[in-house]
Amino acid sequence: MLQLLGILIFVVGLAVSIGLHELGHMIPAKKFGVRVSQYFVGFGPTLWSRQGKETEYGVKAIPLGGFVRIVGMIPPEEAVKPVKMRGRIGEIIADARSASVDEVLEGEDYRAFYHLSWWRKVVVMFGGPFVNLVLAVLLFTFVQVGVGLPTTNHTVSQVAACVPATSATECTASDPASPASIAGLQEGDIITAIDDEPVAAWTDLTAALATRPGQPVAITVDRNGEVLVLTTTLAAVDNNGTTVGYLGFYPGTDLVRQGPLSGVETTWNYTGAVFNTIATLPVQIYHTTRAMLGIEERSTSSIMGVVGVGRISGDIVSAQVEGYSAKLKMADMLNLLAGLNLALFAFNMIPLVPLDGGHIASALWQGIKNGWARLRRLPKPRYVDVARMMPLAYGVFGLLIVMGAILVIADIVAPVSI
Repeated sequence: MLQLLGILIFVVGLAVSIGLHELGHMIPAKKFGVRVSQYFVGFGPTLWSRQGKETEYGVKAIPLGGFVRIVGMIPPEEAVKPVKMRGRIGEIIADARSASVDEVLEGEDYRAFYHLSWWRKVVVMFGGPFVNLVLAVLLFTFVQVGVGLPTTNHTVSQVAACVPATSATECTASDPASPASIAGLQEGDIITAIDDEPVAAWTDLTAALATRPGQPVAITVDRNGEVLVLTTTLAAVDNNGTTVGYLGFYPGTDLVRQGPLSGVETTWNYTGAVFNTIATLPVQIYHTTRAMLGIEERSTSSIMGVVGVGRISGDIVSAQVEGYSAKLKMADMLNLLAGLNLALFAFNMIPLVPLDGGHIASALWQGIKNGWARLRRLPKPRYVDVARMMPLAYGVFGLLIVMGAILVIADIVAPVSI
């Protein structure tokens, strides 16, 4: 039941994010006088709709997308250069142009989108992704300022029994006892000093231990208000080619509230990672396909579709782990939704139609053409013909469907293990 609740929360969060994305397109379009004939959240059969003054608002059955129908996005034939392409490509261009022209009501050609200045087109098309970016910042900020980030401290949460041969192995009979267990370190001890050097944070402690491999040390701890000094000799272990001191315990964590700009910083850092993932998308899909076919194991860093993210949402809500409170679950769910909005922002900024980035690119190209014509004192150039991009748009749309299908199947037969 809790698993289903987590999935439902994710679906609702996704639908709200998409709905706000579409508002980011619709509001500036109407502000600039463009007619918007439809605003829908979801795809497929219509579950509910209501006709407004000039816009039909509604919800469809599949909450995996949404759309606003902005009238007149493609210029009529007389407003662009003649199209010389023939055959099926020419038919696609002509059909797209005809459908766009038919949406313009008689006497309202001045309200068509293609008449907007290039910068207004950018505002309309960037409005959707921008809303997702703002949502990501707000959600990250709410979690980090209101709840806090798990921060490692210098309190002992568990004592290691031995000095393992490698960091990936469990203790064996031949492994020596850990210096922490020999010293008598206990769960709950707060380490306050190493050899009388004060320890105020986890970084202080690791730095003090790292420089003393194989050396005897005096560990000052606070145990339930009592100050004790424990002695032991640190083990010497290899850490990426460097020999460091090893005590042998696992630290505790605190939720530390961050500053008001922490959400902006997190969004900035994650945005770079998301764009890097998009840049390597063909490689990611290749490995995901191999995992789907059982040829290789699916990586824990693999990209996921909505099925995979929904499953993780269910796991978060249904998790029964000591110390994993409802507050932490809420924080993780909000972080998941923040990451989802960040992905929506980055993906929609890809400069290919039918994605928003493709329309933004065409508007920017119009601005460049207009500026170049002004510099040369030439007449204003004709509109950029978005209809010529329709064959590419269909190809991109087909690739998105294939990619989505691969991710859905992979998320079912070879889910990512977190």
